[in-house]
Amino acid sequence: MTAREVRPGLTWVGAIDWERRLFDSLIPTPQGTTYNAYLLKGSQRTVLLDTVDATCLPALLDHLHGVDRVDDIVIHHVEQDHSGSLPFVMERYPEARVLISPKGREMLLDHLRVDAGRVETVEDGATLDVGGRTLRFLLAPWQHWPETMMTYEETEGVLFSCDAFGGYGALRGAIFDDECTDPEFYRREALRYYANIVAVFSRAVLQAIDKLAGVPVSVVAPSHGLIWRERPGEIIDLYRQWARYATEPAEPGVTLIYGSMYGNTERMMNAVAQGISHEGLPLQIFDVTRTHVSYILPSLWVYRGVMIGAPTYEGALFPPMAHVLDMAAQKRVRDRMAARFGSYGWSGGAQRHLERVLEGLKWQLAESFEFVGGPTEEDLKHGEEFGARFARLVAAG
Repeated sequence: MTAREVRPGLTWVGAIDWERRLFDSLIPTPQGTTYNAYLLKGSQRTVLLDTVDATCLPALLDHLHGVDRVDDIVIHHVEQDHSGSLPFVMERYPEARVLISPKGREMLLDHLRVDAGRVETVEDGATLDVGGRTLRFLLAPWQHWPETMMTYEETEGVLFSCDAFGGYGALRGAIFDDECTDPEFYRREALRYYANIVAVFSRAVLQAIDKLAGVPVSVVAPSHGLIWRERPGEIIDLYRQWARYATEPAEPGVTLIYGSMYGNTERMMNAVAQGISHEGLPLQIFDVTRTHVSYILPSLWVYRGVMIGAPTYEGALFPPMAHVLDMAAQKRVRDRMAARFGSYGWSGGAQRHLERVLEGLKWQLAESFEFVGGPTEEDLKHGEEFGARFARLVAAG
């Protein structure tokens, strides 16, 4: 993709990475990802805001072709999908200095071993006059590491927000929200990004948003995903809403997660889902043996009800289900309402295991039932009623 003008004097010079299929070597990104970097030209100084992952250095250098001078390189985040190309850019522009948060300087030198004499720190609220344009630096720790910061360009009202307000997914020809032909894809991938990357730091997200109160933002320019220039408030409002689910009630809806070894628990799942659906409550269903947990976490984050369908496996909870619940705990999905059903072969054990897990999660277990082997017609009728009761409980809050 060619470089694109964001505002007069400000150009997107990032990279589209279709080859990156695992984010952090952990989270599937089958639709790729984007590394957003920006070049701001003032009458006195030229500033590069972030770099790209080192694997995409050629794209960045191509966009910088003909740029003879860079005076400052702002690094908002040390993680190498932001800073990986920095050593090469510093070599290309030997007079450029690196501007970073105080904590960021320490971490940058640990991670990349660049020339310490060229790395300068900026304090919260500090400004840089580049000639007709002013940059203001805003320290915003835990967006999503302790050293992260944002930069606000005062003339055009552009917020370079780092990982905050970002999302997964390569930009498909359009880099702006008003040009995008599939905005729902990017909203969905922004939520998946939030639930997997940022949710643990939700309190810090709200603190950062509060810090922006009264700041007129006309463009949100994150490090990943769409640049929001027509509706910048939309992505900020979405992040605010998602962050509040960490401490406030989530939406009325049910995430039904299940796993089935021989089809018995799956048969019951269909009956339980029918009961939930009859109550008109939003419902998302995931087979934990076939769906990566990164796609399940967004639903767990948004909906207050969790229906767990899991058989007993060697006297304990079915391992793929245990993994999903362990990840929910790691991402601090707290205070949900849960219920469980499942089959067992000759003795139980999954229920005891689940109760221990839910205690750590601080989830309320409303009801559960188990059946031996394959479900009978009576069991299935009971399952449908079970699902309907749980849906009504979730709806009541």
